[in-house]
Amino acid sequence: MNRVIAALVCLALLGGCANLWPGLTSAPGNSSARDERESRQVVELIGYAQKVSNLQAEDQQRELNASSQIFSKDRGAYGRVRLALVLSLPGTAFCDEPKAAGLLEPVVPKDGTGGPLQQLAGLLHAQLGERMREQRRAAQLKDQLDALKDVERKIIEREQTRTR
Repeated sequence: MNRVIAALVCLALLGGCANLWPGLTSAPGNSSARDERESRQVVELIGYAQKVSNLQAEDQQRELNASSQIFSKDRGAYGRVRLALVLSLPGTAFCDEPKAAGLLEPVVPKDGTGGPLQQLAGLLHAQLGERMREQRRAAQLKDQLDALKDVERKIIEREQTRTR
């Protein structure tokens, strides 16, 4: 989780640099005021995710409920990213990475451009995708190990039957 937060902080800092290097983080024609607002939102969301990750389970559940309510009222990028951040917290009872990734899909920029909030969504979406791939691979390896154990058990049973 610390690596995720560090990456998000770096992204926020890059988003804040948009005014120094025009075109670095936003598509041509996007307003600077919007990028500044989104940069503040990104920093707020990073702090929020860090805060929620340090809460007790009951308080995390309350934050999930609050984020769900915010999303039900505002289905925009901010509400989506906020809820996805909470849903993607590892080790929580409600962690739902596929749902979090689905929430981020409409926000992720298709061409790699976009404002700070879209870039944060893209980063989080990519990390969720990688975590889900790793989980699928771990499940495949577990299945293979279980199959090998089954073969081993059958060989041992056959050997025991022959020695009798």
